[in-house]
Amino acid sequence: MNTPPSPLVAGRSDGSSVRIGALVPLSRPGWVEAGQHLLAGLELAVREVNDAGGIAGKPLELLVRDTAADPQRAVAAVDELARLGVAALAGEYHSVVARAAAARADALGLPFLCSSAVLDALTEQPTRWVARLAPAQSHGWRIYADFLLGAGHRRIAVATQSSVYWAAGTRILREHLAPHGGSVVELDMTVHSPTALCTELVDRRATALLLLVGLPEPAVPIVEAVRRDRRLAQVMIGAPAGQPEFPEWATLLGDDGAAVPFLRYLPERLGPLGTRVEAALRERLGVTPSFVAFEGYDTVLVLADVLCSRGATEARADDPWARVAVEGTRGRIRFSGAPGIGVRQWTWAPTQVVDRDPERPDRFRILHTG
Repeated sequence: MNTPPSPLVAGRSDGSSVRIGALVPLSRPGWVEAGQHLLAGLELAVREVNDAGGIAGKPLELLVRDTAADPQRAVAAVDELARLGVAALAGEYHSVVARAAAARADALGLPFLCSSAVLDALTEQPTRWVARLAPAQSHGWRIYADFLLGAGHRRIAVATQSSVYWAAGTRILREHLAPHGGSVVELDMTVHSPTALCTELVDRRATALLLLVGLPEPAVPIVEAVRRDRRLAQVMIGAPAGQPEFPEWATLLGDDGAAVPFLRYLPERLGPLGTRVEAALRERLGVTPSFVAFEGYDTVLVLADVLCSRGATEARADDPWARVAVEGTRGRIRFSGAPGIGVRQWTWAPTQVVDRDPERPDRFRILHTG
């Protein structure tokens, strides 16, 4: 990035602004690049809302809190932001963190629009206080499983770490692939070294290895080991969670990071709004904006619509998402209930499977859409 992350903003107590609390991973072990892109989208949209007159004549103010991928830190931030009188909460990228924040927001009756986390069970029970822009994991990962089947992959290995998110992803893949003769074997990266993983892939005759692990460790050494093992020249490496989306991936892996399919939540072509926002985000970030930056921008568009049309008080007293109909950067956004998902959900953001082009790793190829 060309500019550092924004500092924490002190809340005003005189009612001269409408405040939104933003939960963003901006330090390790959080996925910092994702947090930076998410924040860039949030901040750009806030600036544009204010340039257009704000919320009922009052400026929109973003109070940013770094979650550092820590659920307890996120809960503490929600409590602090509630005390500061925010009208709503926005953001978060990590599913386990978003789940903790959503539970606390639900308990407080504070509207929370989750920008990027995809875990289906974002809350333990249905709630009207929480909504989500990103597609649920079951939706996106089934599309990814369809891509695997279409590419002829039936013997899938997953390199995984202990996490509710990774476990849910493995289950979705297994359940979707099994009726088509597919199988999924789990390889625990707390037990296997990258070298041992390569031997397991050979022994199990896997045709695809999916990275259900963190970046940079252990994802980078796994990719390097597999790419250098001649026995695995025909094995596809995939990363449904989107690790290759960000420049860090290409910087760390170079050519080895190309041809690793992942999920991305963008349309094949952006409309006029998306094209304009893409240019503004590119200038702000100094790199091509990821889909996460668009999620941040769209989050503020939705919250501005809620707060402008209903006011902060009314939004807190009723279902805040019931009448939302916003033209976002990636399509028209409305919220509804979805089977098995307890929060209000945009069904659905455009979903692609893409990879980095081996000929030009800075360019993405669309392999499959859903």
